[in-house]
Amino acid sequence: MARMVRSCMQSMLKLLNSVTGMVGIAMILYSAWMIKIWEGHSSDSATDDSSQPNPWFIYTFLGFGITLCVITCCGHIAAETANSCCLYMYMLFILLILTLEAAVTADVLLNSQWEQDFPGDLTGNLEQLTKFISSNFKMFEWIGLLIVSIQGLCLLFALVLKALGPHPYYNDDDEFSSDNVPLLRDAAARSSDSWSIRNNEKVTR
Repeated sequence: MARMVRSCMQSMLKLLNSVTGMVGIAMILYSAWMIKIWEGHSSDSATDDSSQPNPWFIYTFLGFGITLCVITCCGHIAAETANSCCLYMYMLFILLILTLEAAVTADVLLNSQWEQDFPGDLTGNLEQLTKFISSNFKMFEWIGLLIVSIQGLCLLFALVLKALGPHPYYNDDDEFSSDNVPLLRDAAARSSDSWSIRNNEKVTR
């Protein structure tokens, strides 16, 4: 029964973890599109490179997407092996992401002048994204709740998987002993009988 529950938890954790990976991939693709647009505007302008604004928002968005993809890889390894160290590391990453998301969300919702807490984005990408989210706030509200719920479920399933422990063959050397495997037990018995017959023949000679 425990093995069935463990397999179910592993499958669910992999499935939910894949959603986090898809969010990371979407962020990377959106960042690549913003970088392409930014480079096009930079090449059209004849100003010096030192006077170009730093596209911090684009690189932050890209870094966050890469981080989600790395966490997804760690989550798949942790779900497959059910190793305590991997699960602890994965849960730590999820907690850090949830803490960061909660801090940014609280700052945006509770602070009417939250734009001043971030560096000035002269590229205009942050302002465009903010306007797009504001015009589709209901949809993004549900998307945000869905992502946070999935991350919370990933954390819960990781805790359950940690409590169940790894598969027996990861930490139990007696799983494949001759007493537990009939074929090995029969082969050992036949080998013992043949050895006894040879010894008897040598004694009679």
